[in-house]
Formats: sequence, C-alpha cells, structure tokens
Amino acid sequence: MRGTCLKTSIMGVEFDNITMQEALDKAEKILSQEKACCVVTPNSEIVYEAMHDPELRDLLNRAELVLPDGGGVVLASRILKTPLKEKVAGVEFAAGLLEILSRRGQSLYLLGAKPGIAELAAQKMREQHPDLIIAGIQDGYFQDEQLVIDRINEAKPDVLFVCLGAPKQEQFMERHRLDLHVRLMAGLGGSLDSFAGTVKRAPRWMIRMNLEWFYRLLKEPWRFGRMLRLPKFLFAVLRARGKGESTWEN
Repeated sequence: MRGTCLKTSIMGVEFDNITMQEALDKAEKILSQEKACCVVTPNSEIVYEAMHDPELRDLLNRAELVLPDGGGVVLASRILKTPLKEKVAGVEFAAGLLEILSRRGQSLYLLGAKPGIAELAAQKMREQHPDLIIAGIQDGYFQDEQLVIDRINEAKPDVLFVCLGAPKQEQFMERHRLDLHVRLMAGLGGSLDSFAGTVKRAPRWMIRMNLEWFYRLLKEPWRFGRMLRLPKFLFAVLRARGKGESTWEN
C-alpha cells in the first residue's frame, strides 16, 4: 500500500495528502489484505518532536498511512505552499473505521488508556454500532509485552487500536509489525478516553476553527508546557518558508 497516495513533506514528515473519506477508503482496502499495515496520526506536537528525533521521524514515515491530525499541521502545509487537502483527525478516522468494521463483520482490539477506560469505550462503541465485534481489551499499564502480543494474536482481531501515546505507540507498532497477526493497527493517542467520554472534545465550532488545542488547554492547563511546542513548530515552519524549504535538517 505504501506509495499509492501523493505524499506531502511537512518538516520532514511525509503525510498522505488525502481527505478523510480517501483515508477510510484506503483503510478498507487494507482490511482485505493479510499484511499488517500501520496508521499514524501526527499532530504539530509530534511533528515538532520528529524534527529533533530522526528515529521518530523514520518511524512515522514507514507507516502505510500518515494522517495530519491537527489544524497546526494543515496550517503549516499552507505556509509552506504545499497545502494538504484537509485535517484528518485520528479520533474521527477511528470512528469511521468502526462503521467499516461493523459493516464488514470484522473485529477490533483495544489497547491502551488507564484500567477501565477501554471497557467503557467499548461499551460506547457498541451503543453506536451494535454489530461491532470487540475481540479483546488491554489497558496500557502492562509490564509483559510478549504476553500482550500473545493475547492479541489469540483474539485474532482484524484491527488494533494502539492508544499508548507518542512515541510509545509508534515504537510498539513498528517493533511488533511482524509479530502481530492483524491487518491494520492505528496509533491513536488518547482516542479511547474520547470514545469513553472521560475526555470531552471541543465544541464543533471550535473544531471547525482549529481551536481544539485551546479548548484542551482550558480543560487541562497542565498541558501548557507541551502546547508551547505549537508556536515553536510554527516558528520553525515560518523560518523554513523563508529559506524556501518544506523539510527539516536536524
């Protein structure tokens, strides 16, 4: 599947320049194959980290689908005059996958979040999609990684949601790409909290105006230090534009 979509480089991260529907269409094609494919959803914070971490950057670029999860990435693409079609938020992509899995009769395994969150997320998912098959659940607080791999393979899911936070989830997927007998695995950060309802997303009007980051800051002020990466990222983008570049040399 790699290389079938137009790629757009934003500060060294090679994004698929596709719409949400195109991303879901590609995911559905992957679900008809046997090979384990990876989906990553970098936002501006993760791209900023990847600018300074070649290993993370390589991990992201090896994924079959690299989706722009955040208005900051889309804004950067416009500043660099290499515009992405649209933001493809990871949690919304995941919601679309639930519909596909329910329709196709394929199964899902949930990995990550605090104990009890994935169970609540699964309950909410089934309320929306009664035919959805949840093959298994594992919280993110595990010590024996091989035991987790064995449990996932025993459950035989078609899709694995890996919600361990970046870069841990990307490292996990790449490390076990050949070990896991799944068709698609997606690194989705805190999406299980969103599905469970323990973390509320911003109102629709804020999402449309790319102010979701501000809503999260109001709700979780402890994130302030992390969110300073956004202006740092945009400053680096503006500097790169001034040099006529769209990539980053560490």
